[in-house]
Amino acid sequence: MQVKDYRLLGLYALAAGAVAALLFVGWEHTHGGVRSHHLLNRADLPAISNWWGLLVLPVLGLLAGEVVRRRAGRSASPIPRALMAALGAMLAGALLSLAFITGNESISGLILLGVFASGLLLPIYRAEYLFGFVLGMAPTFGAVLPTLAGLVVGAVSAVFHLLVYRMVAKAHRHLRS
Repeated sequence: MQVKDYRLLGLYALAAGAVAALLFVGWEHTHGGVRSHHLLNRADLPAISNWWGLLVLPVLGLLAGEVVRRRAGRSASPIPRALMAALGAMLAGALLSLAFITGNESISGLILLGVFASGLLLPIYRAEYLFGFVLGMAPTFGAVLPTLAGLVVGAVSAVFHLLVYRMVAKAHRHLRS
């Protein structure tokens, strides 16, 4: 497939995010009203409405699609790799949500720790990981809180992949020469 075949990838991902957001918010609206979630699950902190998902999910989809499209010129198979990354992150987000809603705080803590650990090995700072993670958690927590959590985990991953590993490699090359 030529790079020009990816030109609508961002719009497709935007549409996927918009459809998911409409489904999530539509379900809540018809089943008792659209919920809000407090930051850190504390009532004394501000609540964020799930209506924000109608903006956040399409924007994350567009961002992920455009980033993968730009990477298409440098990678042999950007879409299958990005899709696997997004699906893996979606599974992690869904499992984290499931553990939380079933009251298994220790399991949800382990899953979150596993997500952090995987960020040391995988480049989960990339947009497709964030999009998948938020999609996996959005039915339970809306889109904003998982986005914030994903940005924190992604920032840790980015520091390791873009700074620490490069500095270690540079030091290793310097010591070998």
